[in-house]
Parts: sequence; structure tokens; C-alpha cells
Amino acid sequence: MSEKKIKKTVVSGIRPTGNLHLGNYFGAVRSFLKMQHDFNCYFFIADIHSLTTHPTPANLQAGVRQVLAEYLACGIDPEAATIFIQSDVPEVTELYTYLNMNAYLGELERTTSFKEKARTQPDNVNAGLLTYPVLMAADIIIHKANYVPVGKDQEQHLEMARTFANRFNRMYHHKLFPAPKPFTFDGKDMIKVPGLDGSGKMGKSSGNGIYLYEDPADIRKKVMRAVTDAGPTEMNQVKPEPVENLFTLMKIVSAPETVEYFENQYNSCQIRYGDMKKQLAEDIIAVTTPIRERILELVNDSEYLGKVARMGAEKARESAVRTLTEVRELIGLRKLY
Repeated sequence: MSEKKIKKTVVSGIRPTGNLHLGNYFGAVRSFLKMQHDFNCYFFIADIHSLTTHPTPANLQAGVRQVLAEYLACGIDPEAATIFIQSDVPEVTELYTYLNMNAYLGELERTTSFKEKARTQPDNVNAGLLTYPVLMAADIIIHKANYVPVGKDQEQHLEMARTFANRFNRMYHHKLFPAPKPFTFDGKDMIKVPGLDGSGKMGKSSGNGIYLYEDPADIRKKVMRAVTDAGPTEMNQVKPEPVENLFTLMKIVSAPETVEYFENQYNSCQIRYGDMKKQLAEDIIAVTTPIRERILELVNDSEYLGKVARMGAEKARESAVRTLTEVRELIGLRKLY
């Protein structure tokens, strides 16, 4: 009889500051749907991380409910994966405290994200921003994660999580924590969804996104306002970035024959951007409508959301308590009674 294969552990978190958009869905969440059956997955809503921007209690609660409902509406299964709220696992902040004792001011101040935040919000350079990578490391290594799906903007934080894990292992002469690696999706799954503003990727803070919960009328308005140019003047002309972005978005949501039709229209200098945008909007609506309807159904189902959150908290705490017990023992924080 063969031994049961032990699944590798994956951890991923999202701040409850804004709704999920097409970039989140095609860039990450759709891959999570496959990962949840092949890995031991922990997907958490990082409400403690969001406190660095001082949200009101009402906004924080609403954001947590919305993201939880959206994750579930997209198809993440609470029976297959552990979906939980960060603050429901107090062991994370305890490990964060221990890791802070061996995180040094110089390395934290050199973090790109901290320097950027300090530059853009000089009136709110709080300690939480400085030690953000330490809390992120605690989130990851408390579950002894093997992999973390990260974008380019989070690679440095993951490298610091590896640093803190390895530093703890060396300091206490015990290989307790694996050094978490970035999770690399297959080439076909590595989708970067562009924004509608002509440059860059779709982002929650960029104001250039289409959200999964948005109604069709708002989607049509946004797409029709998307940046284009005056149109090609030569056959097979190279597309400028804003136009290329529209075609990239169409390749993600539309049928191949639709993309081919508009490619031919562009290459023959017959493109009518208005027609292309109308088609693109309808294809986006076809993708988002089933998810939107499920979000609206779930976000008001307090009983079910509460049940999922409790179940996730129990599973996540079981893992976290197991790790913290080992950490306390190694550090020397043994009970005297």
C-alpha cells in the first residue's frame, strides 16, 4: 500500500481595501481554484495589515465581508481550502512580536514599499508600515508555507520572509521553518490584465479597473471611456500601448474569432474603436454577471459568512497553535506552572 502524498502548503493574503477586479480574478483567483485541490491552501483576508491606513471600523468590517463573499463567489471552496480572517488568528501577532526582536531597523528602512509609502504619505509613517514585512512573514511561516503566489511588487517582502525564517532557524539551531518560495504558475496561467487608462496593469489603487461586483451599465461606461488613439494609418501598423491593452483584455475575455475579427479590422485600417469597445464590454459582462449575482447573494448572508469564517479560523488556528508551541519551546518561553 502506497503512502499518502503530503500536500505542499500555499499561503496567500489580500487586504480588504477595495473590491476584487478582473486583474485579481484572472491574475490570481482563477489559479487559486485549481490550487485548492492540489495544495494545502490558506487564503486569508489581511484586516490587521489594512490598519496601517486607519480605516473606520464600519469600512473595515464591510471590506472583510465583501472580500470573503467575493472569494466564495469566485469558487473558492471552504471545504477544500482554509479561508480565514487574519485577526481571528491571534497567534500570528504573537509570532510577529517574536520576529520583530530579530528584524533590524536598517533592513526594514531599505524596503522599497516602505520608502515609497514614506514618500507619498509623510504624515502617516507609522511603525506598522515599517514592520509590514515582518507581519507578512509571520502570516506565511506560521503555517510553514512552502509557496506564496506573489506579484512583482511583493517579491521583496517574500525574500524578507525567507530571511526571517532562515534567521530564526539559525538562531535557535533548528530547521523549524521552510524558506517559502514564490509560486510560479504555468505560462498559460500567468495573465497580466491591463488597466483601462492606457498604461500599466489593472490595480485596486489605480482607479483603472473593472470590478467583479459592478453592474453592466457601469462596465459599459468604463469600457467606452477607455483610452485609444485616432486609429491606424498604415496596414499592419504596430499598436500603441493603450490600443494593445484593449486587445490584451479582449484576448482574455472574448472568443478567439472575435479577437481575430478586430485584429483584421485594425490591420486593414478599418477598425472602429466604438464597435470594439461595445463588444468588449458585453464579453466582460458575460464573465462577471454570474460572479456578481453570487456576490450579491452571499454578501447579505451573514449566517453563511459567519459559518465560513468560524470554520476557517478553527483550521488556521490549529495550524498556528502547533507552530507557536514549537516556537515558544525553542525560544525558551516555557511555562513554570
